Formats: sequence, structure tokens, C-alpha cells
Amino acid sequence: MKSNTIVVTGGNAGIGRAIATELARQRHHVVIVSRNAAKGKEACDTIKKVTGNPRVDLIEGDLGSIQSVKSIAQKILKHFPDVSVLINNAGIWPQKLEINSDGLEMAFMVNHMAPLILSIMLYKQLKKNRPSRIVNVNAGLYVFGNVDIEKTPYGKDFGKLSTYMNTKLCNIYFTQKFSHIIENSGVTINAVHPGVIRTNLGDSSGIMGLLLRILKRAWAEPEYGAQAPVWLAVSPDVENINGKFFDRFTQKPYAKNALDTSLREKLWDLSLQLASLTFK
Repeated sequence: MKSNTIVVTGGNAGIGRAIATELARQRHHVVIVSRNAAKGKEACDTIKKVTGNPRVDLIEGDLGSIQSVKSIAQKILKHFPDVSVLINNAGIWPQKLEINSDGLEMAFMVNHMAPLILSIMLYKQLKKNRPSRIVNVNAGLYVFGNVDIEKTPYGKDFGKLSTYMNTKLCNIYFTQKFSHIIENSGVTINAVHPGVIRTNLGDSSGIMGLLLRILKRAWAEPEYGAQAPVWLAVSPDVENINGKFFDRFTQKPYAKNALDTSLREKLWDLSLQLASLTFK
């Protein structure tokens, strides 16, 4: 693809930072979304220095509430109208139940609602700048997810492991639904499992947290995890590929738990209602 303006959520750390660095190295204009202004600025300054690319910008914003995500989308549209790629990378793996100001469980908000809101609000601009792409950084663990439309959004089925899997499954349902709606528009959306990567995701205290940190020593570095999302974002190899799931560079069929079309439609309708958005 041509040189693009690419938005990367959670681009100040972990896989997101590695994605932003590689895209900057490829001479794209990179816009990092970070909830922490200081960490975001440090990431931008460092990426500029190591890549020699001065076109690395920051949007400060929190993905933890519906209004704050809408504010991020509005900032992108105002300051970076040439955006042609959105990488929904930011995600959380909560170790305790947290309900946000909208009454939603926080992982459901960050892992599912935030990508959905950003994608919908940026879609018209992405279409103007087509060919454009949306990349949802997901996880192979979605195959163990189980979404209860009356419980999952509100944390009523919260579990330290299950909530992460359930909300990643929500994101898969969104990827599928949105891909059908935008088919042949010049905008594509796909989801990708980046690999088993050593980040702070899922870290906790206590003996289990210690064991996890020890286990993570054998996992791959964030730079490895950035490879597939970057490929999906800019490679001509996946031009016009839409609505698919990739395990790194390999396209995989959706797991059985992601094939409930009735649940997918109910989740879509509920998500639009929660976000006070419409999309046709």
C-alpha cells in the first residue's frame, strides 16, 4: 500500500508500540492513541528517534468509557482526516471486576465496545480514503469464549480468565458483522491472533502472578507479535481480504463458538444501543 496515516490504539507499550515502530520504519504516518499523555509522548519521541521518521503523533484518550472513545474518534477526524488504517490493538485482561461509568464491565468496554465505536465513527472517512483497512488485534483464546448477552456486558459472569476470552469472542462477532455490512466498500476489516507474546497483559500479584511472569520468559517479544498486525495493515498480499481471522499469517476458519448468527445479531444491536450509534 501507499504511505498511509495509521491509527494504533495502545501504541505506547507492548505489541502496540512495536506495531507503531515498524510502521514508522516503513515510512507511514503513525498516530498513537494512549490514555497516559507522558507515556504516549515518550513512545512517540523514541519511535521518531529510532526510525528517523518525524511523522509520529499522539492522541491522548481513554478507551474506558463510551464518551471518551467517541472523543478519541472526533479528535482523529479533526486532526488526521487522511486516516486510512485503524489498528484496534489496545486490550485488557482484568484480574478483578470493574464497572465503568456506563455500567459496563471494563474488558467488554475496551476489548469490544471501543473497537466497534472507533470503527463505526471513522468508517465514512476511511471510505473516502479507500482502499482502507481495519485490523482487530484479537487472541486465539476467543475459541474458549462464551458470551451471555444478558451477563457478559455487565460483568455478571466475570472470571479472571473467562472474561478475557468472552470479550475477545465479542470482538470476533463484531469483526464478522461489520465485514458483511461494509463488503465491497473499499474498506476491509479482519482479526488477528499475533502469537503468544510477552507483555503485561493478565499480570497479577500473588503466587499465580509470579508463576505467570516466570512462564512469560519463554514467550516471544512484542516485535514478534507486531509482525502479523503490520502485515494485515499494509501488505498487498491481503488486499480485499475481508471478515477473516488470522493466526499470525495463516487464515483460519472461525471456531464453532463464533458461528451463532443469532447471538451475533443480538450483540450488534445491543452494542449500537449502548453506544447510542446507528450504522447502515
